Amino acid sequence: MLGESVGEHIRRLRLERAASQLKRSDKPIIKIALEAGYEAHEAFSRAFKAMESVSPSEFRSCSRSTLRTSTPSGVHYRGGKQLKDFNPVRSGDESMDVKIETIEPMRVAFVRHTGPYGESSAAWGKLTAQLGKQGMLGADTKFIGICYDDPEVTPPDKLRYDACVTVNDDFEAEGEIGVQTVTGGQYAVTTHFGPYEKLGETYAKLLGEWLPVNGRELRSAPCLEFYLNDPESVEPEDLITDIYAPLEPR
Repeated sequence: MLGESVGEHIRRLRLERAASQLKRSDKPIIKIALEAGYEAHEAFSRAFKAMESVSPSEFRSCSRSTLRTSTPSGVHYRGGKQLKDFNPVRSGDESMDVKIETIEPMRVAFVRHTGPYGESSAAWGKLTAQLGKQGMLGADTKFIGICYDDPEVTPPDKLRYDACVTVNDDFEAEGEIGVQTVTGGQYAVTTHFGPYEKLGETYAKLLGEWLPVNGRELRSAPCLEFYLNDPESVEPEDLITDIYAPLEPR
C-alpha cells in the first residue's frame, strides 16, 4: 500500500526524523544516529547522505531545511502527528481478476520447510515420493502451499512453508509427513501466471491494492497457494498458481 517494504518505510521515517532533529535541536549527531537505529556515526552518515546528498553536519549547517526524500504514498515524518488522509498506492492496472470463494476445511498431508520459499523443492520431493508409493496422488489431489511468513519482514532462514496434498480421513502421519486441516472460510482468490519467483508481485497487488480499495480485511490465517500444473513438466512462464487470501466475513 505504501509502495515500499516495511523495512524501507521504517528506515526512511527514522532518517527523516533525524533530519528534523538536526535542524530543530542541538543534540549531538551521534545521539541522533543512535536514536535512528545506527550504532556508528559512519553508517548513519552514509545512509543520510544517500538520502539527502549531504552529510548530517552539512545538512545541519546549510540553509536548506526541506527534505528531498520522495515516496509514492506521500507519507513522511511530521513530528509524530497522526496520519489522516492516505490513499493506497496503485499500479495503475485495474485489471486484477479477483473472486470471493468460500471453501470447506481440507485434510492434508504435509512436510514443513523452514528457509527461503524458493528452496522448498526438497519438502515437495519427500511428500510426493512417499504418497506416490502409496498410490495417493490421484486426479482429484490438490497440491497446496501454506505460506506463514512475509519475506519482506521475516529473515529468509526463518520463513515457514508447508508443502501439502489433500488426503482422505484414513491417512495417518508418519515420520516427517504430518497431517493437518487447512482452514476453511471465505477467501479472495486471484490467479498468478508465471514463475513462482514473481508470486510476490501478485501478492503485493492483491493485498496492497485490491484489498483496501474493496474494503476487505485479512483474517488471521495464512495465505494458500494452489498449484495447478507441474513445475517439472512445464516452463516457468507457463506455471499457474491460484492465491487464496483469507478474509474476515462481512
